[in-house]
Amino acid sequence: MPPHLPHEGPMPISFAATCLRAILYILLITGIAQGVYYEALYLPETRFSEQGFIELAQTGLLALSTLLLLYLRVGLRELPDVSLLLLAFVASSLVREQDALLDVYVFDGAWQLLVALIILPSLYSVIRHRRGFAAQFAGYANSLSFGLFTAGFLTTYVFSRLYGRQEFWRAVLQENYLRDFKSAAEEVVELFGYALILIAMFELVLLARRWALARRAD
Repeated sequence: MPPHLPHEGPMPISFAATCLRAILYILLITGIAQGVYYEALYLPETRFSEQGFIELAQTGLLALSTLLLLYLRVGLRELPDVSLLLLAFVASSLVREQDALLDVYVFDGAWQLLVALIILPSLYSVIRHRRGFAAQFAGYANSLSFGLFTAGFLTTYVFSRLYGRQEFWRAVLQENYLRDFKSAAEEVVELFGYALILIAMFELVLLARRWALARRAD
């Protein structure tokens, strides 16, 4: 079997393992929702700010996703081209979330430069190894991880932007409009999308481990 290609044999997941993962994901989403609830009720000084729970949670979720992808590339050494593209995307999102800090402590627009330094070499590598990427992606595209990642991407980068439009919230709230309503709606939806991406990366690592074990067994 060519290296770095998904194992095509059966990869059963026990019902108990599925239930355990479902419980963990429910606890993660519940914890995030409770954190948002606590920030709104009890942290008026940092509510929906760069120092608030939501922003810190977004950074934490993206940082964990980045670490999982690094483990996939360096530790498991599975799906090298697919994982590189995912890593570039998630790491760029992590940098983008630090735009305010980078503008203050580095220079204005620093995040754009850092993102370019991450994205451009990664894209070059993926294009250069496009045949390997296509073969790896064929296996990844049929996985639960890809479905969750797609859902997270659409939630964060499409729906949250459209749902958080100022004109929409002005029309809904009319004379009661406050920017906090718009910010809360957009940031919370974005946070949920990042949670889906983290779950997707966790599922990908589990899938890659099963592929690696199956390949060793062969």
